[in-house]
Amino acid sequence: LVCSLFKHHTMTRNTTWVLSLLLLAPSCLSFAPKLFLKQHVAATRRLATKADDDVTSSSGADNDSFLPDYGKTSVEVDKIRLQKKWRRKDLDGSSLVEQTLRELENDSEFQQVASKLEAIGQEGMSREERTKRRRALDALGVPSFGAYMVKNGCKDELTRSATPEVLQINIGLYCNQACAHCHVESSPMRKDEQMTADTAARCLELLRNTPSITTLDITGGAPELMSYFRYMVEVARAMRPNDLDIIDRCNLTVLQEPGQEDLVDFLKKHNVHVVASLPCYSAENVNTQRGGGVFERSIAALLALNEAGYGHEESGLKLDLVYNPLGAFLPPPQAKLQAKYKEVLDENFGILFNELFTITNMPVKRFADFLYKRDELKDYMDLLVRNFNTDAAKNLMCRNTISVGFDGKMYDCDFNQQLGMAIGSKGIHDGSGLSVFDVDSLTDLQKYRIRVDNHCFGCTAGMGSS
Repeated sequence: LVCSLFKHHTMTRNTTWVLSLLLLAPSCLSFAPKLFLKQHVAATRRLATKADDDVTSSSGADNDSFLPDYGKTSVEVDKIRLQKKWRRKDLDGSSLVEQTLRELENDSEFQQVASKLEAIGQEGMSREERTKRRRALDALGVPSFGAYMVKNGCKDELTRSATPEVLQINIGLYCNQACAHCHVESSPMRKDEQMTADTAARCLELLRNTPSITTLDITGGAPELMSYFRYMVEVARAMRPNDLDIIDRCNLTVLQEPGQEDLVDFLKKHNVHVVASLPCYSAENVNTQRGGGVFERSIAALLALNEAGYGHEESGLKLDLVYNPLGAFLPPPQAKLQAKYKEVLDENFGILFNELFTITNMPVKRFADFLYKRDELKDYMDLLVRNFNTDAAKNLMCRNTISVGFDGKMYDCDFNQQLGMAIGSKGIHDGSGLSVFDVDSLTDLQKYRIRVDNHCFGCTAGMGSS
């Protein structure tokens, strides 16, 4: 009534009536809400009573159509979660390569390193990097790695186990990402650095000739994007159906690359053990280390793997995650961090996985350059030396692992591979050393000494990087 009168007399511009109505409005308005609320409550009670009676008394079509979803919500409301649509099937078939290339083009530090690499080559880069580490250790008064091991109660030489157990094969350096911590310096710019068919076939022959091998660890780059990844998996599984753990070192975002739409099904069919890199459970840290949008793609990929059965204890399909620090510090205790990962990933995304591995960043390649430019290399080497762990030294991967590069050269570990320290050679990136075509079985390498250098402190610090 007040509003109607106010509208009428405003239109006739009767100022006296308008002022009178404004004076009356508070008392009218204070009464109206009370009356409306009383009527609303009564109506709501009538509707609720009717709906409950309808749901409990009848299941007929008329009653179901009245409130078709009423009563479907569980009373266990503590188990109800609100989730963002992270599965993102719309990402399937969309490449990350062009975005990564744009980021590299605008990354001045990457461009400087690329220019330097072109000027002095891999050998020059590795030697310079090695010299910087040595100078940092000299300033700290730390002797060579071998001498330090003896000083701390270890043998002068690392000795191999009786027989090799792990065959790790880097089948190429091409990747759809270019992570800041990458010790192999993979990127979309390294497309031509891939294993040939002859070398891949020879690796499989050595696998057949070395029955002590229980793990085939396929890495890259993004190994799934290499020409002979699926060939190697298929032949290896046919060769060893039940007693070989085939590992795919997966960056997760590769699952959405064009042509990889069936990758999850392929991995499942051949019971491939997925070891995936996820350096944090927060978007900010992951995208800082691995590139823009990588976190969302990684979560979508993990959900796709979960849908296929990966990460579920009863399925037998193993999905493990790998954490490495964002900067110059050691990783947290593995068991505690694993519990935190499981809690956060399950609560926020409904993601399941089997185990989490924590890895110390090695002071080589991109990470070494990162440390040097921040004037943190000396402090980081000091951190590694201070946390030398004799137990970690006893279980280094070089004791039971043979690492093969995409060119067929053989190394004691993946880190020696990137530094050009081949088995049977004393040089660095000099083309010498043994290749897969020089031996009949991987046991032939038992007589060769394990090569060590100052980067090895990374594998003996804390819980190590092996």
